[in-house]
Amino acid sequence: MEKGNGSSVTEFVLLGLTADHNSQTAFFVLFLIMYILTLIGNIILIVACISEPKLHTPMYFFLVNLSFLDIFYSSAIVPNMLVQFFLVRKILSFSRCATQMYFVFLLGITEGVLLAVMAYDRYVAISIPLRYTIIMSKSVCIKLLVFSWVSGSVGGLLDTVFPLTLSFCGHNVIDHFFCEGTAIVKLSCVDTFITEMVMLSVGTYDLLIPSLLILISYVCIIIAILKIRSSGGRYKAFSTCASHLIVVTMFYGTAIYMFMIPKSKRSADLDKIISVFYTVTPPMLNPIIYSLRNSDVKMGLLQAARRHIF
Repeated sequence: MEKGNGSSVTEFVLLGLTADHNSQTAFFVLFLIMYILTLIGNIILIVACISEPKLHTPMYFFLVNLSFLDIFYSSAIVPNMLVQFFLVRKILSFSRCATQMYFVFLLGITEGVLLAVMAYDRYVAISIPLRYTIIMSKSVCIKLLVFSWVSGSVGGLLDTVFPLTLSFCGHNVIDHFFCEGTAIVKLSCVDTFITEMVMLSVGTYDLLIPSLLILISYVCIIIAILKIRSSGGRYKAFSTCASHLIVVTMFYGTAIYMFMIPKSKRSADLDKIISVFYTVTPPMLNPIIYSLRNSDVKMGLLQAARRHIF
């Protein structure tokens, strides 16, 4: 792959979510509401899990960290997108674009790996309950969390550096609402084969491998649930996994499409829609899904409300 001086492009122009000026206000209100719900929902979930002693378990330790991730992940994209709705020229400097790219990749990859860790946690809790506290000790949980962040940091660095060191030959108009990696690769005027292979390799390691581990974990979980004799026990075991399974399906389904399907086979408009479903929607829905389908979280929310309000 021919490398060029990426800094010859000093700024990028974003086309935004839509070119229809009549819908700008409606989209602004919609995404503002989604962002507010994201912040409120995840903050409430964090407060509930921290303040309720019964929720001081590995499962909720990871859930709290997922909520922190969702707040920062959404904040890396949505505030700038909201401003864009009222700008004629949506300009980001090269350094701001690079910073946004890195944090979006860092937080997105970290969340994907963390979801795999949470699946493993559920597997141990249901399949090996007597050894759960030994296997998922505090030190193990911290190591798994650190591993998630390290994976995100390394993957984010590779996915940011390779696209931004391509030659753009003055092409700086990104057909997207944020500095998205594959959209930037499309601007290059040189062979992008190596960059695409690097991004595909990162996607394989950080998306396909965790999703495979999640699949294996849930096959083992289903086998273990079927061995439970009481219907009440089976329902309780399944209900603790259902929320996580919904979140995983939503996150991985859209993310794998974005990073594993060749960009030549996708349209820019479809990319934007899919991007909304793996960057903006999951952080908003995650606390709602976990709260509605988890009796322990609902009880924790009630206990926290009683302490802080009454």
